[in-house]
Amino acid sequence: MTSEDKQEIYDDFYDKVNMTPSELEDWLDTDKSKSVGKDSGDGESVGHKSGRKIIKIKNKKKADLTDTNYEHMKKVNGYVARHSAQRPDGDVKESDWRYSLKNWGHDPLK
Repeated sequence: MTSEDKQEIYDDFYDKVNMTPSELEDWLDTDKSKSVGKDSGDGESVGHKSGRKIIKIKNKKKADLTDTNYEHMKKVNGYVARHSAQRPDGDVKESDWRYSLKNWGHDPLK
């Protein structure tokens, strides 16, 4: 991964992940957060696990980010882009669609 690739991933990640670590941490503690997403095999959804990784990434200095962090950031960028494009009709405030995106650090109503 080139430094240009990393910069593009970083910029895209910080554009898409619009929740602060504390907002995301508070969200992940809610029943609504835990009620959505595909189980990763251990009782926790893939998105919920991703949210915990996002908190760690956002609490790091850019210079301390690892290649593994960049790979996860790239995964987050792809998920948020794909899922955002599937916005359902009507009010999404209390929707599973929004809850899933929030698990990945993106609140579409912000």
